[in-house]
Amino acid sequence: MDLKRFLFLLLAALAAQAPAHAQYSWIDDHGTRVFSDRPPPPGTPPARILKAPHAPAPATPYPLPAPAATAVPAAPAVPAAPTKAAPPSLAERDADFRKRAAERDAAERQAAEDAKRKAAQDEQCAAARRSEVKLTSGRRLTDVDDQGERVVVTEEEKARRLAQARHVLADCR
Repeated sequence: MDLKRFLFLLLAALAAQAPAHAQYSWIDDHGTRVFSDRPPPPGTPPARILKAPHAPAPATPYPLPAPAATAVPAAPAVPAAPTKAAPPSLAERDADFRKRAAERDAAERQAAEDAKRKAAQDEQCAAARRSEVKLTSGRRLTDVDDQGERVVVTEEEKARRLAQARHVLADCR
């Protein structure tokens, strides 16, 4: 009976143990550290992969001292392969973020000013259309003078106001 109990406890302990998942860690294109149980996307440079299962530990972030130079005859100069640029530093990423934020704010201010200008022009066009309708209706128009008295608008004044309204409407169409 003790052997059955021992085997049962052993199987229960093994079943309760959570399976270990492979863990990956890398720095993505935006400079963010990513943790996942899946490997990084293809095209991620090996220098940006910080941790992979069954992989050697990443290289030390600090440069190692160069070995002492020995008296070896100099080889002919071979052009070095172009080195890949290092990822941007935190200060560079911050400056880039601030620049994009300033550009976005400027674009939003410009859009708000354009919308305000468009609304004012639409209002002015509507007022000019109403004036044109009144002035071309053929009815007698009255206005209030400086003393507060009602006066009839002359034909010359109507023609001047109509020309002014049509000038404003020319920019509306």
